[in-house]
Amino acid sequence: MGKVWFITGASRGFGRCWAQAAVARGDRVAVAARSEADLRAFADGSGDAVLPLPLDITDRAAVFAAVRHAHAHFGRLDVVVNNAGVGLIGCVEEVTEDEVRAVVEVNILGTLAVTQAALPLLRGQGGGHLIQVSSSGGIEAYPGMGVYCATKWAVEGMAEALADEVAPFGVKVTVLEPGGYATDWFSAAPRSAPHPAYGPLHDLLDPTLTPEALPPPEATVPAVLALVDSADPPRRLPLGSFALRAAAEAGRRRLDGLSAWEDVIRAADGVPAADATPPPSPEESLA
Repeated sequence: MGKVWFITGASRGFGRCWAQAAVARGDRVAVAARSEADLRAFADGSGDAVLPLPLDITDRAAVFAAVRHAHAHFGRLDVVVNNAGVGLIGCVEEVTEDEVRAVVEVNILGTLAVTQAALPLLRGQGGGHLIQVSSSGGIEAYPGMGVYCATKWAVEGMAEALADEVAPFGVKVTVLEPGGYATDWFSAAPRSAPHPAYGPLHDLLDPTLTPEALPPPEATVPAVLALVDSADPPRRLPLGSFALRAAAEAGRRRLDGLSAWEDVIRAADGVPAADATPPPSPEESLA
């Protein structure tokens, strides 16, 4: 018998193609999304392998009920994919508080709800794999998408801590960091009212928000299947050359900054450099 998946945001884009690939190879999938019609259309052609679950992940009680239902229906959950998310196009000065709250509700609190609903079940069965879908915007932040990127950085920070917290229970955690793909993210993302001061930035940004030249989301399927089948999955997995380049460049910039400012950084210990000793690592502090 194959694996059992729970995938949010499964009515289209990444979620839909990953669910289809899982079913095609003999796995079973609980597909969750707000569009009941899209889920039913998928499930009707997939027999007992697919459990459709209409779900708004901002409804915490509904999230817990859906995850429990999927676990009871299939008897276990091997892979839980936090894929549902929303975008927001707008410079930091342009976004409104309501727009920010709406993105945080889905991308952070919704992800947290699914995670917290799944963890007791994964611990109880002795393992599982949580996959938190971030973005190349979780590696480096892009002008005009500061709030969206902030939510993905939050997901990555939460996942980094979570991985150490749940490792003793046999639960694996991986952050997926896709680059640009030809999904409807670009057209569906709400946009803040533009401020004239940022007109030149938007003139440069808008032409990049078109999916015509991007690879299809189906291109990610081999990487995702390899990930869920791995006995030792990575904590972070960029998807595509764009995301790989972003990760490499972000790492170089940070190392360059540390090197250039090392003396100033060490002076913040408040002791002469000759007398300074390296502070303990977080692991040593907890030992």
